[in-house]
Amino acid sequence: MARTTAGQETTPTPEPDTRHRILLHVLRHGPVSASDISEEFGLSAAGVRRHLDNIVSDGLAEVEEAPRSGQRGRPAKLFRLTDAGRAKFGHDYDNLALLALRALRSAGGEAAVEDFAAQRVQDLLEDVPESDSDVAAKAKAIADALSDRGYAATVDPAGGGVQICRHHCPIQDVAHEFPELCAAEHRVVAELLGQHTQPLATIADGNGVCTTFIPLQTIDPSPKKES
Repeated sequence: MARTTAGQETTPTPEPDTRHRILLHVLRHGPVSASDISEEFGLSAAGVRRHLDNIVSDGLAEVEEAPRSGQRGRPAKLFRLTDAGRAKFGHDYDNLALLALRALRSAGGEAAVEDFAAQRVQDLLEDVPESDSDVAAKAKAIADALSDRGYAATVDPAGGGVQICRHHCPIQDVAHEFPELCAAEHRVVAELLGQHTQPLATIADGNGVCTTFIPLQTIDPSPKKES
């Protein structure tokens, strides 16, 4: 333990994680070689290569080969981050989307936002076949398409029908300010199914799951004639 001038024990500040430091260096200066990193941080070449091998194995970096200028022998290995590696340092997609939608609303009004929202959902569900007359099967196809886009969707039985449940919403922060995104999703799903659906809950409103109820039983409203 380190001690302050008053004699009190304090916990020393830990050194930054070596793996993170290497990732950050490759992000800033890549493509770079293991020897470049070794010299930068004063680490052994073997230790740096071990970290880099693990980083590459985890899909966070990739190797490219560069010929050694004026030298014979094997090409030098240079390392640069993959998209997955860059993602470790975060994105600002939500803020960018909010700024873009605010600008769209300012320029084109609510109708422009609604048109954008509808087109987005149509693109998400473009591979769902419209010809399938089995509502439950089509609901499953919709859930699968949404899951492919990160919604972790399932189809669950419910009284007199089924529910499409989205257990994750990749755009929940944006949808909180722009509920048109959720409304368009429900509308396009109903159009694909060719029948009425009932939105029950959304994650953007603070619920744990987005739920849409789809009735499978139809009720004839006309009175029955007595025989």
